[in-house]
Amino acid sequence: MSVVIEPFHIHMDDADLEDLRSRLARTRFPDQIAATVWEAGFPMDYLRELVGYWMDGYDWRRQEARLNELDHFRTRIDGQSIHFVHARSPHPDAMPLLLTHGWPGSFVEFLDVIPRLVDPPAFGGRAADAFHLVVPSLPGYGFSEPPRTPGWDVRRIAVAFIGLMNRLGHPRYGAQGGDWGAQVTTRIAALDPEHCAAIHLNMPVGTRPAEPGPLTDEEQADLADMAQFTRHEAAYANEQGTKPQTLGVGLNDSPAGLLAWIVEKFRAWSDCDGHPENCFSRDQLLTNVMLYWMTQTATSSAQLYWETNQSGVLTERLPFIEVPTGVGRYPKEVLRWPRSWVEQQYNVTHWASMTRGGHFAAMEQPELFADDLQAFFRTVR
Repeated sequence: MSVVIEPFHIHMDDADLEDLRSRLARTRFPDQIAATVWEAGFPMDYLRELVGYWMDGYDWRRQEARLNELDHFRTRIDGQSIHFVHARSPHPDAMPLLLTHGWPGSFVEFLDVIPRLVDPPAFGGRAADAFHLVVPSLPGYGFSEPPRTPGWDVRRIAVAFIGLMNRLGHPRYGAQGGDWGAQVTTRIAALDPEHCAAIHLNMPVGTRPAEPGPLTDEEQADLADMAQFTRHEAAYANEQGTKPQTLGVGLNDSPAGLLAWIVEKFRAWSDCDGHPENCFSRDQLLTNVMLYWMTQTATSSAQLYWETNQSGVLTERLPFIEVPTGVGRYPKEVLRWPRSWVEQQYNVTHWASMTRGGHFAAMEQPELFADDLQAFFRTVR
């Protein structure tokens, strides 16, 4: 079995950039339903703006150079080539920490928190709170190759990431995740409590108690929001979980279609007051989309929904997570379970209610996110 870890450099060929620009220039925009903005989906006026900026204002080479300031690697685990960033702290007592993204994100969600976590004194913090960071791309996302065999659900990914931390020589580590990253991180804690010292989640799962107690007004509102999300915002998961190959034909062929599919979620799931650019810059949005476009992983990323549906792993009863668990509670997160329900599944030792932020917490609120991780992991170092 190969245990080779190879340095990796991000580069997109000029011909591929020209092909992208050509496709954007030939976008066929659909009609807009009268008197709607976001109600029926992505508004065409804004899509035209973003496509125009992608063609003539966005500088991929500048973003590429920024990404390459990080140390990128690839290694093969369970037959799968896994890409990861290994950001080592200059502080020798730093704690190893695995950061796992979800869909429709990527490792670029963590770009603004990586320096804060690796070198806290540079941001007014303490060297004792520093981390050595391992930031992988989920299999089939970005620079982790698309799986060629079935079975890559969240449990198998957790096993692979446990292997990655072992291969990097981290016998004791923490893990953090949201979205799919929370599902993977939960299973890492279940499978590897001997080495995973603690986990932090910004979208933990909850289990309804057999005899639930009274809920606060806020918790009742959270459950109502989740029901609303299921009715009006969850169709993407049904499609990706049942026919990812069909959906992928359009997303892999049309950059404007991919842009709309992804950025709509950054708007709907973030604390952006109705417009994504209240939270994210155009360059942030487009760099994340570019990772899907240039690697042609729109289909393979959606495949994770199908694989997880096929395996039934999400319907299996998890053991109680014994390791200390921190929760960052962001007000616009799409799934917000009552604390008492979360405590049915996790040994919750830290619960932080944030004033701002949503599903893409590290990208939306990097300072709050970093401060919360440092506060929690301070208790288990």
